Amino acid sequence: MKLRSIIIGSCSLFALAAGAQAQSLTIATVNNGDMIRMQGLSDRFTEQTGIDLEWVTLEENVLRQRVTTDIATGGGQYDVMTIGAYETPIWAAQGWLAPLDDLGDDYNADDLIPAVREALSVDGTQYASPFYAESAMIMYRTDLFEEAGLEMPQEPTWEFIGEAARAITDRDNEIYGICLRGKAGWGENMAFITALANSMGGRWFDMDWEPQFDSPEWNEALTYYVDLMTDAGPPGASSNGFNENLALFQQGKCGMWMDATVAASFVSNPDESQVADSVGYALFPTNGEFDNHGNWLWVWSLAVPASSQNVDEAKQFIEWATSEAYLEMVAEEEGWANVPPGTRTSLYENPAYIEAAPFAEITLEAIQSANTTNSSVQDVPYAGGQFVAIPEFQGIGTSVGQIFSAALAGQVGVDQALDQAQQTARMEMDRAGYYR
Repeated sequence: MKLRSIIIGSCSLFALAAGAQAQSLTIATVNNGDMIRMQGLSDRFTEQTGIDLEWVTLEENVLRQRVTTDIATGGGQYDVMTIGAYETPIWAAQGWLAPLDDLGDDYNADDLIPAVREALSVDGTQYASPFYAESAMIMYRTDLFEEAGLEMPQEPTWEFIGEAARAITDRDNEIYGICLRGKAGWGENMAFITALANSMGGRWFDMDWEPQFDSPEWNEALTYYVDLMTDAGPPGASSNGFNENLALFQQGKCGMWMDATVAASFVSNPDESQVADSVGYALFPTNGEFDNHGNWLWVWSLAVPASSQNVDEAKQFIEWATSEAYLEMVAEEEGWANVPPGTRTSLYENPAYIEAAPFAEITLEAIQSANTTNSSVQDVPYAGGQFVAIPEFQGIGTSVGQIFSAALAGQVGVDQALDQAQQTARMEMDRAGYYR
């Protein structure tokens, strides 16, 4: 009996150890190409560690809603969350994220691009690990420009972009001069429209936190956007976000696309893009008066909610997925041009990457030039480029995004949309106590 008890006890301990080894993590991520690729390669992590992975892959707006609700309520549904430069400092300050300052030596935190690491840190402690970082730039069809007798300046103005977009539009052949985000969301259409307004001298709030949608700068920006998309954009543009416009560009239906620099590897990949051999790149435009491109800095990152019951295992996965070794693995499988960009200094010192990725230099230039502390030429009381780094912005930005999407769809006029945006933002800021 004693021996049997010892054997049963030993088996129980083995079962516990095996159970611990077979730990399961639930990962919430966005349905962007680089994340889909990570999911496809994640069997390697499971083979190395014995940790199973359950993926919840969601459209961008839905992901933000789900993870925000879960972390704010301490739900503990996810062990790893895909979040960005907006959420990280706000949630870390609330104590909602586990610090990531104890990742292993192989992680090499000192290799992270300083601006990227700073965007994910609070008081010197890192709370999320960058999977890829991006700014904004122009991707355009060099063949269509050549046919139209146009030459893209390296630093174009909005006036040139408008003229070029209209010149290369050929609706009979389903070629639209420009594709821009129209889908409502603070991280969808408002990312672009805010960057546009910033470059035209606009700002979300003045130094007293009064909304500025009644300003001439915002009127100029929204009028330009709606008129340009009406004249040269694809049908149904108010439903198009990053992924929809990516598909249109890859199918040869966009003459220009202004969006995240991370898209460059997808539009130039001949296995995915019908126009891969005819893509050029240029910096985000200015209005010609201000030296402000308005380009943003965004970092899709992996973080561990403090409510997770598997913090150590979650950190183990994050270290694997955001390491230099992961970049090398992607390069081996997919080629250097397809590795997640924008996070590590060593990537931009790698001759193999520079040779394989003609967009590498302009991507780094855009990221390093993004001014997230003063995104407008006017004084602002907030940080953030295409967003305002306050907790209330998520709700306000989404509401304003819905109003501006309706303007793009022709359901309301520009003046009416700006008036509604002004009232909505003022009401929410008052409710939040900014005017007491």
